[in-house]
Parts: sequence; structure tokens; C-alpha cells
Amino acid sequence: MKIHQFLLNLGAVLMAVTTFNGALAHGSNPHEKAPVFSEKDFEQMPWGIGAMPTKAQRTVQVTMSDNMRFDPSSLNVRLGETIRFVVTNKGVLLHEFVIGTIEANKEHAELMKRFPGMQHEAPYMAHIPPGQTEEIVWTFNRLGDFQFACLIAGHYEAGMVGSIRVADAKGAKK
Repeated sequence: MKIHQFLLNLGAVLMAVTTFNGALAHGSNPHEKAPVFSEKDFEQMPWGIGAMPTKAQRTVQVTMSDNMRFDPSSLNVRLGETIRFVVTNKGVLLHEFVIGTIEANKEHAELMKRFPGMQHEAPYMAHIPPGQTEEIVWTFNRLGDFQFACLIAGHYEAGMVGSIRVADAKGAKK
């Protein structure tokens, strides 16, 4: 059991050092309630930056379930738009809602397969227990194609991914 905990801790450290510069907190207990972030926790990421709830310009309701799908599965966003995602887990399994680039989410999903018990927190992710709802407020200040995904081991590979296209007022994405 000690080696298992050591590997989990090692994975958490490697992820924090090599993958993300965001606010990460690791532990051995499941998340009991959503973390509370303040403006000091927000860091510019390649896919945007966190925002306070009062900055939201639009609310998007997202549901996820054990069929490993999100509804809606795609979203179009205007450059500079701040979205409040209200994400509900209608399944009986724990799920995540993580916003990122395709590359960052793939890399994170690989880490989650190697270290499935890893716990972490950042303004662009929510861990949502069965029957619960969490919120993320995110400003999309970068043009491009991004995604939201559940990165729990096996969920991403099963297709639990949605797309986000951020375009300027003329519809250009880059």
C-alpha cells in the first residue's frame, strides 16, 4: 500500500512540474466540495483564463452521464466571452469537466491512466460526484479549437470529450 501511495504522490509531483502551471492541490481523499478560487488563482492558459462568477456573460448548462458523453458536445464562443459552465453529473460514477487544448487534455488523460487516484484542482476543472452540479467560469481570450473532457482513466478514451471553437466576431478562429 505504501508503494501505491508513493507512486500516486510521484505522479502528482511530475504532473505539477511538467504539465501545468495552474493551482494544483493533491491529496488522498476525494473532493468533498468544490474549491473556491479567487482572482489571484487565475493564470493565463493557452485556452483562456479563469474569471469570477460576476464576470459571466452567458451560462451554458452541461450534463454528463455514464454513457461517457456530454450534452451539449460542442460549443461556439466569441473571442473574449466569459462563460459560466453549470455542469451536472447525471451518472453514478465520478466525472470531471476539464477545459484545455487537445494536446494538454491528451497528456493529462495519459497521466490519469498511470495514476488513477490522483487528485488535483485548478480553475479550469471540476470533479463532479454523482448527482451533483459544479460551476466553472472561464474567459476565452484565445482564438482556436479547444475541448472539454473527462480525464478520469478510461473516460476520455471512451469518448467523453466535447469541442469548443473560439472565433472572432467575423467567425475567424486564427
